[in-house]
Amino acid sequence: MRLFAALIALTVASDAIAADNARTRMEAFSKGLNSVSGSFAQSVTDANDHRGDESRGTLALEAPRQFRWETLAPYQQTIVADGAHVWVYEPDLEQVSVRSQSAAEAHSPLTVLTDLSQLDSQFATSEAGTHDGLAWLRLTSKAKEPEFEYADLGLDATSLQRMRFKDQLGNVTEIRFADWKRNPSLPAGTFKFTPPKGVDVVGDLKPDAEVFPVRE
Repeated sequence: MRLFAALIALTVASDAIAADNARTRMEAFSKGLNSVSGSFAQSVTDANDHRGDESRGTLALEAPRQFRWETLAPYQQTIVADGAHVWVYEPDLEQVSVRSQSAAEAHSPLTVLTDLSQLDSQFATSEAGTHDGLAWLRLTSKAKEPEFEYADLGLDATSLQRMRFKDQLGNVTEIRFADWKRNPSLPAGTFKFTPPKGVDVVGDLKPDAEVFPVRE
């Protein structure tokens, strides 16, 4: 009887461990999430294992395809995706580049945070084990010409903590996240961008380009 009870307890414990994997953590974090904001620290290691300077800043995302990525140090750069176009502003160069927010650019691993339906439609997923105190989920793009080889998402019990992805040139980008705020009241204009006066604007604003319109 004691052996039987021990086997039952072991089975229950195994089921609990299996349920607490990266996929279930991601689903729990993303459930009911329409917008999110936080901060990041990012570093890039090239194919020769040379690590560049760390950059830091803030980010905000809102369903379905809007985001703002603002690098504050050691240089300034603002990237805004408004659902129709992607704007990249580099104050030091006094330049803004703009391009259509195409289907390919919508396949970002970060967009699954506010649009979990993309997880299986745009990516093949697999559990990548547990290390550094996090459960890791590997995403592989289903696109014909993916921009990255894979993206690994590291989650603790409550939220996404790290993202690591390898591009087709062998560069590995690692991002550490902090200060997540769920469904915050974002300032008006967070996902809008107007080029400052006097800067060069380079790019294309064709209205007939393939875009993802903002959900009403």
